[in-house]
Amino acid sequence: MSYLNTIFVGDIIGKPGMDLVSMWLPGLIQKYKADFIIANGENVSDGKGCTDKEGRELFALGVHVITGGNHTWDKHQSQDYLKNEPRSLRPLNYPKGTYGNGYYVAETKKGKVAVVNLQGRSFMATIDCPFRTADYFLPKLKSETKTIFVDFHAEATAEKIAMSHHLDGKISALIGTHTHVQTADERIMPQGTGFITDVGMTGPYDSVIGMKKQAALNRFILQTPQKYETASDDVHLCGLFLKVDLDTGKTLEIERILFPEFVKKIQ
Repeated sequence: MSYLNTIFVGDIIGKPGMDLVSMWLPGLIQKYKADFIIANGENVSDGKGCTDKEGRELFALGVHVITGGNHTWDKHQSQDYLKNEPRSLRPLNYPKGTYGNGYYVAETKKGKVAVVNLQGRSFMATIDCPFRTADYFLPKLKSETKTIFVDFHAEATAEKIAMSHHLDGKISALIGTHTHVQTADERIMPQGTGFITDVGMTGPYDSVIGMKKQAALNRFILQTPQKYETASDDVHLCGLFLKVDLDTGKTLEIERILFPEFVKKIQ
């Protein structure tokens, strides 16, 4: 049996997340004997977007494809970057004419691997339907490879779970991103698609999903806009390991990654 070991790194938040990835990703690649690395980088540039600088750093660390989301557009430099780097994605279901690619087919030592980026619509922008977009593009990708990973960047857990049922057996894995909180529901669906509702964030947890606490509290209490500032303390790496059968495109093993683990009792 021929298989592909893959690591997906959850939403990287600014410099704290990037520093942790730089420190520990090489060890994780060695531990899991990883052949392919995907990272969500929509927040890697000080919490907003991904520019050429961060993209180069991630690719130098061994990342093959960078996925995005709704914050991909928060820096104008990110839009310029997307015009020139096909390996750095934005959600595929943005309207026609939007800069960048929504999918990428990578050439690896073990054959072609496709990565697709989709964005949900529940409690988010009313862009094109992610379900119909997937139905339209997946047959084209299946003609190139059976190994297909989808980053579904969505707010509602119900929408992510619905998509997992919609795409079960059609893709290798559906990895949920965006909410920054790792869920404990990783599993292999009945038709062989690996799934987790949200892979979690790689960044500072002494925060409100990456944002400095006081600014986030003011936003909720005062109901007024607040300046976004990335927090810096208690940094953790969240991710997902997947072993995929290259002959069938189905997931054989799935494992959540959380490093270092949270303190669960008073020392």
